[in-house]
Amino acid sequence: MRYVRDMRGYGANPPDPDWPGGARVAMQVVLNYEEGGENAILHGDAASEAFLSEIVSAVPWPGLRHWNMESLYEYGARAGFWRLHRLLTGLEIPVTVYGVATALARSPEQVAAMQAADWEIASHGLRWIDYRAHTPEDERRDLEAAIRLHTEVTGARPTGWYTGRSSADTVRLVAEEGGFAYVSDTYADDLPYWLDHDGHGRPIRPQLIVPYTLDANDMRFSTPAGFANGDQFFSYLKDTFDALYAEGEAGRPGMMNLGLHCRLVGRPGRALALRRFLDYVRGHDRVWFAKRIDIARHWQARHPYAEQAVRPSRMDREAFVARFRDVFDGGAWVAERAHALELGSAHDTALGLHNALCRAFRAGSGAERAALLPAGRTPQEAEAHALQRLRDILPA
Repeated sequence: MRYVRDMRGYGANPPDPDWPGGARVAMQVVLNYEEGGENAILHGDAASEAFLSEIVSAVPWPGLRHWNMESLYEYGARAGFWRLHRLLTGLEIPVTVYGVATALARSPEQVAAMQAADWEIASHGLRWIDYRAHTPEDERRDLEAAIRLHTEVTGARPTGWYTGRSSADTVRLVAEEGGFAYVSDTYADDLPYWLDHDGHGRPIRPQLIVPYTLDANDMRFSTPAGFANGDQFFSYLKDTFDALYAEGEAGRPGMMNLGLHCRLVGRPGRALALRRFLDYVRGHDRVWFAKRIDIARHWQARHPYAEQAVRPSRMDREAFVARFRDVFDGGAWVAERAHALELGSAHDTALGLHNALCRAFRAGSGAERAALLPAGRTPQEAEAHALQRLRDILPA
């Protein structure tokens, strides 16, 4: 049995990102542009939108237009976008736009303003809808249509991707398409990382992941347990930044994502809190404000994909036993039983595989274990010796 999720990541010692200028934090601002791409009867959907608006308890209205919901989204395009555009360009903050292709197509003036400001326009999919129940074939068709429409509207194909309301197949499908420098449909780390499996146990073309955020995100203005006012928003963002900056000062630089929506933080009372936070961050010397594509290119240059030479969790039984049968002297049965355990990426290190082998060893009968112990050696000493052997084969 194999466990396909990665619960280890970089472990206790993440790599030094080596941000430009010795920055302690890479600060990345995302502006989601979804207005005009949401669920709506006018867009051919079965029901109205119910997600991320001032109507916190909204539910879809099957077969009916939701006039209030439509107007809340329209506010984001008509007023919120321009307020945020003035704020962000005035502060000269680099921005990545997550642009829903159909929304961009319905907002040519906003697209022109994004381009004039030299903002990155990444793809946020064809529609701002939920893909969890879509077939892979339908999702792939929408992905390809999003790229085509995005290219027509902006004049260039997108190099970054974020679906948001994704499926378990999204990252695989984007990686298979092959044209994206990064994907952001995970929230799994504070640093970029390479993904070389599809989440279902099958290898894929290595894809760079630049993780996104749902906590340092104005979407929490529209959730029951979220931000009630701008002070709470500012306080949470400041605490997040302060923690990351302190970690960077201590030798572990990280990345802070800030997720924004035109219809949410674009409201006057919230935009002021955003301004306070950005001014606060700009008051620190060692901060790299960057677009996501800049972070992706930096990571590709500093930390290119490197395949691990030996990956126990991906070895078949015969190869696994042949490689690890002597970790416990003469203990082929230990390797055989360890291979039958639920192994995953966490077991592809010396310490991780040692744990699996020790589990198999400890579960053996008294006679089986005694047969593997040279005269005078204790089980604990045998386990320690096994770890030393593994450290000659696998990364720590």
